[in-house]
Amino acid sequence: MDPDLPLSATLDVRDHCLCLYTQRAARALARRFDTAFRPLGITNGQFSLLMSLNRPEGPRIGDLVPLLGMDRTTLTAALKPLERRGLVLLQPDKKDARARRLTLTDAGRALLKTALPIWRSEHAAVDAALSGITPDDLRRGLSGLA
Repeated sequence: MDPDLPLSATLDVRDHCLCLYTQRAARALARRFDTAFRPLGITNGQFSLLMSLNRPEGPRIGDLVPLLGMDRTTLTAALKPLERRGLVLLQPDKKDARARRLTLTDAGRALLKTALPIWRSEHAAVDAALSGITPDDLRRGLSGLA
């Protein structure tokens, strides 16, 4: 064992690293919601992306980047299977021909209507499983880091 890197350093990181704890929790939440949405043929990320399009005027890709915490390339790739399934349309912006706007199709809205009760049920279970912190406090704390 390297005396400059003792086991105590490993244990300190294991016990205190917010990044490690957050990553583990994010992976567990992603698996939980992926499992819940599997019968609908979507992932938790696709649910979030579809839900972000549920607005009166379809957003531009650049509008979604900060909301979803994804870069444009990753977001564009994530949209492809949703477009192929006919859940999302990418159309020219009426005010700016260079920009394109994303809109939900009727099929996309129908899928979200089916998915929303699943999300609510899973989310209520996750909220109930939190110990020592309220869901609002957790959201505020994580938002402060983002």
